[in-house]
Amino acid sequence: MEVQKLIQRYRYSIILLKQLVKTDFKLRYQGSALGYVWSLLRPLLLFVILFLVFDKVFKQGDAIPHYPVYLLLGIVLWNYFGEVTSGSVGAIVGRGDLLRKINFPKYVIILSGSFSAFINLLLNFIVIAIFMIIGGVTVSWHALLIIPIIAELFVFSIAVAFFLSALYVKFRDISYIWEVIMQAAFYATPILYALSVVPVRYAKWLILSPMAQIIQDARYVLVTPQTQTIAHFHNSAWVWAAPFGVVAIITVVATTYFRNRSKFFAEEI
Repeated sequence: MEVQKLIQRYRYSIILLKQLVKTDFKLRYQGSALGYVWSLLRPLLLFVILFLVFDKVFKQGDAIPHYPVYLLLGIVLWNYFGEVTSGSVGAIVGRGDLLRKINFPKYVIILSGSFSAFINLLLNFIVIAIFMIIGGVTVSWHALLIIPIIAELFVFSIAVAFFLSALYVKFRDISYIWEVIMQAAFYATPILYALSVVPVRYAKWLILSPMAQIIQDARYVLVTPQTQTIAHFHNSAWVWAAPFGVVAIITVVATTYFRNRSKFFAEEI
């Protein structure tokens, strides 16, 4: 009964969300010759370039088992986070005409972009699975732990997206600031390299970043148990919980800020 009430309460939001997700996914590659194939080609092309540079030139792959899968997984997870957050910055402003004409839950706009990016993420995981098979990666039941890891990434990405989209309505410089932050964070996160090449005094702080923790944990359960996670640098269970605490705090702050600011979106856009 409670489930039915919940569904009935959010029925309009769910219908609108489905429609926006379909529209967003169709428009994303409309007019391109390859269409949806680009959702697979983009991370693969980036992977090829980075693999040639960091494996063949800097020899990063020599110290990392299954480095191609290791690298591709990091790129795919980071691209999802970047797609959700960067795409959300101007999402509310971009729907300004619709917001002024129709009264509907504003969070649906952000969720639609997140779910559209999530579809791309699932498609990319098919490619990762193929790479794992070709590369002879051993898969155990630990691979099921990727589900809560992806759930954490999903929540964290949406939380940041809520905050950025609401902030951009009032402060248009946010798009430029976030672009710089993302560029810096890309190299500060162990995507292209192993944490073992980073001095321990710095690595133990880098791993506390939610994205670093998510990427390293995903590599640990899917690619190789030699991947360094928080447990390799910290013995305290409280420290292990730090990234999850950061995600929880950002989620509460972001959703609260978005809910409070959403009342004025139509007037401020």
